[in-house]
Amino acid sequence: MKSALPKVLHKVAGLPMLGHVIAALRGAGIERIMVVTAPAAEAVRTFARAQNCETAIQDRQLGTGHAAQAAEAVLGGFDGTLVIANGDTPLLTAATVTQCLEAQARTGLAMLAFEPADAGAYGRVLLTPDGFLNRIVEFKDASTAERAITLCNAGFYAADARKFFRWAAGLENRNAQGEYYLTDVPAIARTDGVKCAIAVTDEASVMGVNSRAELAAAERSWQDRTRSRLLIEGVGMPAPETVFFAYDTVVENDAEIEPFVVFGPGVTIRTGARIRSHSHLEGATVESGAIIGPFARLRPGAKIGPDAHIGNFVEVKNAVIEKGAKANHLTYLGDARVGAGANIGAGTITCNYDGFTKAITDIGAGAFIGSDTALVAPVKIGDGAITAAGSVITKDVAADALAIARGTQVEKPGWAKAFRARKQKEKK
Repeated sequence: MKSALPKVLHKVAGLPMLGHVIAALRGAGIERIMVVTAPAAEAVRTFARAQNCETAIQDRQLGTGHAAQAAEAVLGGFDGTLVIANGDTPLLTAATVTQCLEAQARTGLAMLAFEPADAGAYGRVLLTPDGFLNRIVEFKDASTAERAITLCNAGFYAADARKFFRWAAGLENRNAQGEYYLTDVPAIARTDGVKCAIAVTDEASVMGVNSRAELAAAERSWQDRTRSRLLIEGVGMPAPETVFFAYDTVVENDAEIEPFVVFGPGVTIRTGARIRSHSHLEGATVESGAIIGPFARLRPGAKIGPDAHIGNFVEVKNAVIEKGAKANHLTYLGDARVGAGANIGAGTITCNYDGFTKAITDIGAGAFIGSDTALVAPVKIGDGAITAAGSVITKDVAADALAIARGTQVEKPGWAKAFRARKQKEKK
């Protein structure tokens, strides 16, 4: 990846690749997850622990089989089904994991295989006449006939845990790399009378990522998959290829998403809401009937109520915008509550931060905030109150009152004409 960040922590749809794999395993009902890392990968272990996973360290990088063996010391006498997955397959799904588990139930050992568009240098999967694994042949060792086979090894296994660790203990490293390979486990299992069943999945679900280009390809595939699902579920998107979702985005049916919208993590869009073009949302909830954008930004903690309007170049952060309230132009609403039906004029700012603390602005129901008003928090605007345009409000305003906080306008007749004449004379 040419990066200081460990490979599996690079993100797809806002979530580290390892997080996608963990989610797929959990979605398939796997309760206990062990993440095996290199000694220096503390960042990976920290992330894994945050996901309620256990960790084990592979003290030397001696191949996939050796990595799996490293888990045995922590798993101890675990008695159940063991699944082995790669941490760099962000498109893995719970359905694919379940496929492998169902195949494993037939014989006690199973692996995933796939048929890529270009088999390239993948290891080829050779089957017996009855459809079980015969052997895996690495591309460099394959004959011309074997290279013509399109079924390839995905590197994903399911097995009885006790038996697997016994088989893994028999792995040898008599190869050019001096490493222990999981691909040798099925052959050892066969000497134990156990056949390896095969579950065939789609190429995308087991796509590994080893470069920035492959990371971008995984992102494209994940986004395409999500767009297709949401369209099927009844979300309106006239140009879905321009909309980008996060791993946890929730969009209900009959919501409308216009072109060039980006969702960061933590967004929920309720049915009937409309997100207009070029808006960016993260950590926000948008209720039914609300309209966001175009060119709006919702930051974490933004809660937009039913039928509320957040217009162009409006930013909302940690603020509740109640039913029917409107902020249609050029406004910042941070650490605030905007009551039902309130109207926020263009250029309004909640001055919520003094360099040390964040303070709250509370705007009552039906209030009218005049254009270019600065609300210096903490401050409360009562229900139905009005602030005059251009005001700097530093004190609470009573319900139904008018607050004017601006300098008195003074006019000096002829001053501008005299000023220009004086300046022109000075230039000579």
